[in-house]
Amino acid sequence: MTSSHPHLSHPKYRPDIDGLRALAVLSVVAFHAFPSWVKGGFVGVDVFFVISGYLISTIIFENLDKGTFSFSEFYARRIKRIFPALLLVLITSYAFGWFALLADEYKQLSKHIAAGAGFVSNIVLWNEAGYFDNSAETKPLLHLWSLGIEEQFYIVWPPLLWFAWKRKFGFLTITILLAIVSFYLNVKGVKNDSVATFYSPQTRFWELFSGSILAWMNLYKKDAFSTLQTMLDGWLASVAHRNKPETDRKTLSNILSFLGLLLLVYGFWRINKDFSFPGKWAIVPVLGTVLIISAGPKAWINRTILSNHLAVWFGLISFPLYLWHWTLLTFARIVESEVPSVNIRMAAVVLAIALSWLTYKLVEHPIRFGAHSRLKVSGLVFLMLSVGYVGYQAYGEDGFPLRNSLSKNGENNLLVQAIKDDNPISHADCMGMYNLKDKIRFCNVSSTTKPKIALIGDSHARAFYDGMSEILGKRNEGILNVGGRLFLDVASYPIGNLFEIEVYKGGIKATQFALDEPTIHTVIMVSGYFRPTSDSILQLIDKPEITDARKIFEIAMRNTIKKFVAAKKNVIFVIDYPWIDFDPRACLDSRPFRLTNHVRNPCADTRSKYDYDNTEYRNLVFSVLGEFPEVRVFDSAAYLCDEQWCWAMKNNKLLYRDKEHISLEGSRYLSSELVKVIDGEDSKILRH
Repeated sequence: MTSSHPHLSHPKYRPDIDGLRALAVLSVVAFHAFPSWVKGGFVGVDVFFVISGYLISTIIFENLDKGTFSFSEFYARRIKRIFPALLLVLITSYAFGWFALLADEYKQLSKHIAAGAGFVSNIVLWNEAGYFDNSAETKPLLHLWSLGIEEQFYIVWPPLLWFAWKRKFGFLTITILLAIVSFYLNVKGVKNDSVATFYSPQTRFWELFSGSILAWMNLYKKDAFSTLQTMLDGWLASVAHRNKPETDRKTLSNILSFLGLLLLVYGFWRINKDFSFPGKWAIVPVLGTVLIISAGPKAWINRTILSNHLAVWFGLISFPLYLWHWTLLTFARIVESEVPSVNIRMAAVVLAIALSWLTYKLVEHPIRFGAHSRLKVSGLVFLMLSVGYVGYQAYGEDGFPLRNSLSKNGENNLLVQAIKDDNPISHADCMGMYNLKDKIRFCNVSSTTKPKIALIGDSHARAFYDGMSEILGKRNEGILNVGGRLFLDVASYPIGNLFEIEVYKGGIKATQFALDEPTIHTVIMVSGYFRPTSDSILQLIDKPEITDARKIFEIAMRNTIKKFVAAKKNVIFVIDYPWIDFDPRACLDSRPFRLTNHVRNPCADTRSKYDYDNTEYRNLVFSVLGEFPEVRVFDSAAYLCDEQWCWAMKNNKLLYRDKEHISLEGSRYLSSELVKVIDGEDSKILRH
């Protein structure tokens, strides 16, 4: 739609909304830099969603009603608002990554640059959220997921409202219906698939629609409830004051603003990363934001605190600050191969603030305002397309592994080889071979015929697959890997928001499949770590009253092994390999940039630490295994640990890909010993 009117009208500027932006971005920055200080700071993103929905919907509602709405001008303004700072961060990340990152890291960064340029970061990150995905701390552009959701909203919402306007549908009715559907999908989805719910636009749009509903109320029904508001304000004023003052609605506004701020503070304090989020908990920051905005700019908190010059200043630079802070913190984390010191993190935050001000002053503001708008928009679109293309090409080239500037004594190639994956047959082909339709997290098979050996368990079992398939392939034997969570009779194993609960149900289905499949003669069970904490409570399907995690683990393990033995399967139980407390990349002196001159030597954790961390786990596992003499045991730690150390690198081979998983080289090393157990040889077993 175009119109003869040259410009979109915009709502009157409210400094308190910039102050609200400041509160949101500073909470996010504090959470990322010092997570123990503001455990719920990540809900600042939800505050941004409501603000965006409110402002964008106000613009669209007003201009559609006036007949001044223009798609071209609307999207031109979005491009000038978002592209400059984003381009600067993407280009800087690409340039710094060229010199500072290893090939696999650069490959992932390149993919995220392409996704960021295409505003689909949330979709890409959703699809990456698997067991072998890099941790969040090593993704410099992870935070662009929220930008993806906002831009997807900007793409869908204006045409939908324009269509409703043309058909004379009610804006409010459509907005409320869509908000209800989105919220329902959010509440339902977080129980079954928390990763998808976190990243999906359809489960997040209700937060932006909340701002849209508020925008409609402010535009069209501002005085609809004036009588009720006056009555409430008068009653509240009489409660708050000795002498009944003249009613001016300020008391009601102040209370709304105070309640909103109270909700936000409660969210920052109470919500943490272990919650099932967004879900119902997202109501807290969303409602808090709605109340603060609805209170109006004259409410005391809005006028005095949020409209403060410092708060407004941070609000003005909130977008570039959001972009810069996480990227800098993550690069510091990557080049150090460990959590940076408090001083380094503080320096990164200060640098992010400085860069954000410079970005706003020298890049964002000059491009947004002034002449030559069409030329600016065309140039920004061309640059974004170019950056996206370059990122995609670098991803296709595997991060340019032969970059000489990143290779020192062959260590970069050593790392690339160590973390390489090898999947001879795809998940879909594997599922098709066995006609599996239920959700199973892993389904990998190394032969075109059904193997007799199955490897079951979580990601630690999956880590064995590459080495086992390679070694068994030389003997013309195949191996099947299916899994998720290992034990039967367990409904879920909640460990925060990293993986959807449905994955663990899928793991149970995989274990049941291995039990029922007649072609499987030998089952290799890989037991993930048992680290009982307040959050790791296994829920037994048939005994929900049991709340002791140790007892549940023991019962589930015993029941699962008993069923495999009764089914006449040969069972090999793999004792989990050690977790290490450092990034294995810290063992390689292959980075040209380090904030501190430190390469880990020896590349190992102490044996005493392993014994301390795993005494309970090993005692529990061996107490159950003692009931099944027919089950053979493979003790991974016996091959990775000696009397003094548990090694992450042996014979110049990196045995770990991250803190929790063995690498391809580690898989080859342990698999060469595990095959001997399959052949009937005894395994070494550490004391327990």
